[in-house]
Amino acid sequence: MLTRKQHELLMFIHERMKESGIPPSFDEMKDALDLASKSGIHRLITALEERGFIRRLPNRARALEVVKLPDSMNPSLGGRKVRFEPSVIEGNLGKVASPPSRISATEDYVRPISIPVMGRIAAGTPIEAIQTHSHTIMVPPEMLGAGEHFALEVRGDSMIDAGIFDGDTVLIKKQDAASTGEIIVALVDDEEATLKRLRRKGNTVALEAANPAYETRIFPPDRVKVQGRLVGLLRKY
Repeated sequence: MLTRKQHELLMFIHERMKESGIPPSFDEMKDALDLASKSGIHRLITALEERGFIRRLPNRARALEVVKLPDSMNPSLGGRKVRFEPSVIEGNLGKVASPPSRISATEDYVRPISIPVMGRIAAGTPIEAIQTHSHTIMVPPEMLGAGEHFALEVRGDSMIDAGIFDGDTVLIKKQDAASTGEIIVALVDDEEATLKRLRRKGNTVALEAANPAYETRIFPPDRVKVQGRLVGLLRKY
C-alpha cells in the first residue's frame, strides 16, 4: 500500500520515462510533487525502493528502473488500469537509433526483438561456461541499445544487493571489454562463467559480488575474459 505522495512520484517517474526515455531529475520530481526540498524526494524514492516498486541502478546518475506498478487505478488515465512494461534506463548508454513514438498505457510495444537465451549464469560461485542456445525470448526494443545481445537465466544470490535475484533473466550486450564498476558476464579460465561487478585493481581483475556473504575473487587479467555487459533484466511475478 502506497501513500498518496509515493503513488504520485511513482506515476510521475513512469510517465516521464515513457515520454522521454530518461528519468526525471530530483529537482523535477520535487517541483512535480510541490515539495519544499529534495530530501523529501530521497525519502519517497527510498520508500518505493524498499517496497519493490523501483530500483536504483548503481554507479549511474539519474538511473532508475520501474520494477512494477501498483494494482490501483491510474487517475491520469481516467480510471483505466495501467499495463506495465518493464524498462531499464541506464544513463546515456547507447539507445536504439530512433526512439519509439509514445504509446498508450494499454498498448503493447511494437516489433519486439527475439533474443537467444544461452543457458544459465551463476550469481554465486562460478558454474560451467555458458551453454549453447536453448530458446529465445521476445524483448521490447526500448530495453536494448545498439549491438548484439543475448539472455541468461540467473542462478544464485550473490548479486541481490544490485537487484538481481535467483530466477531472473538478464539481458547482456555482447562485448569483450568493460569499464570498472559495470556488471559483466565473466569467463574464468575458459570454463567457468559468472555474473559479477568488474573492478580493476592495479594489475589484477576483481569479480565483486553484491552480497556481503560472498568474497570478492581476484585474478590476473589473463584468466578472466569479458563476455558481455548487463543492460537489462526481466522478472516473472
